[in-house]
Amino acid sequence: MSTNATTGLRARLLSLFGIYRGLPGPVYTLFLATVINGMGIFVFPFLTLFLTKRLGWDPARAGRFMLLSSLVYVPGTLVGGRLADRFGRKKVMLASQALAGLLFVPCGLLVESPLVPWFILASLFFDGVTDPARTAMQTDLTTPENRQAAFSFLYLGHNLGFAFGPLIAGFLFYAAPAWLFWGNALAILLALGLVAALVPETKPTKEEVDATIGSGSTEEAHAGGLASALASRPFLLVYTLLTTFYGFVYAQHRFALPLQTEAWFGGAGATLYGGLMTLNAVLVIVFATPVVALTKRWKPIWNVSAAGFLFAAGFGMVAFSRSPLLLYLSTFVWTMGEIINATSDGAYVANHTPISHRGRFQSILPIIGGTGFAVSSAVVGRVIGRSGLAPVWPLLAIVAAAAAASLAGLGAVEAGLAKRPAGRAGEVDGGEAGGKPPAESL
Repeated sequence: MSTNATTGLRARLLSLFGIYRGLPGPVYTLFLATVINGMGIFVFPFLTLFLTKRLGWDPARAGRFMLLSSLVYVPGTLVGGRLADRFGRKKVMLASQALAGLLFVPCGLLVESPLVPWFILASLFFDGVTDPARTAMQTDLTTPENRQAAFSFLYLGHNLGFAFGPLIAGFLFYAAPAWLFWGNALAILLALGLVAALVPETKPTKEEVDATIGSGSTEEAHAGGLASALASRPFLLVYTLLTTFYGFVYAQHRFALPLQTEAWFGGAGATLYGGLMTLNAVLVIVFATPVVALTKRWKPIWNVSAAGFLFAAGFGMVAFSRSPLLLYLSTFVWTMGEIINATSDGAYVANHTPISHRGRFQSILPIIGGTGFAVSSAVVGRVIGRSGLAPVWPLLAIVAAAAAASLAGLGAVEAGLAKRPAGRAGEVDGGEAGGKPPAESL
């Protein structure tokens, strides 16, 4: 390669990754901590195999435990949101995630004991406590102008780490099962050490919260409790209800899609499905940055709407993708939707969350928005049981397209209200619409 070509390539790469320049310093620390955390996710990808192969549970019992593991996360996140708003993001995050990690230590000592699942459930509870504090911290550290870049940077960090974590865990599962737990605990504690040393407490002060009152910003503080705060954000509630249909559609990449590959390709279906998931992971890592560079000029709600149409196209085309090449192409399409959605959804939610309720909103909204994902397999399973796989893909396409069109309509309403020449535009002013952003907490 010539010197000029090398210089040109370097310049293009620097320009591409330039979207991550100028972010607050603690965001880079959180990125590194996220990579470490992602690399250390050993237990949960192999939890079903652990329950069936190591503990000897039958699939039905393992399935019930997996449902319970999802349910125990809910009270954890509700508690965590409240604690994060009251006591601070860093304190709650360090304490709860440390407990989540330390609960894996006795699992490594016991390994095949029937007590292990109970320690795992307790760990999941504290993991639920951690998440609202972590997301509120990320919101505190950013502004509407740099949130999309910052959130996508952290999303990239998670996927970089997770690309290696399951590979390591696959080796440990058979060769050193105790280190499946101890390695996960070690990664958590290493990541927390970085946060403890280099990230300050980010909970906004009373003065910073009060400064937003009367600004008309979508992040303006709210004086009431969680219910009245949610009621004061009707656009955000409608947005969350619409995006739950995205979860309903996206969940089928791990339920109906492997069933479809097996139905069409028999014994080779499992290998093909594994290849599709590998492609998905590689695409996320390779395309996250250029996609953000391309979409950062648009408001998050337009990006999320576009993601829905990509979901509709990608999952819809599975209906006639009877060759591996077409299935790989469909995976490319819906993965682009996944990237756009993942890098814009958090920015929209953060930009419409009152500065006084960030922790609590980050606890309740994922529960509301995750309903579609949670019920998807049960609903689609009944469809498959009655009519087979054929109607699934047109159904998913219709659901995704309808939600995407509705989100586009919501964005148009917001844009129209934001153009009103006088008076406060309420929820649509500020944040994305140019109002006064909240004071920085650093």
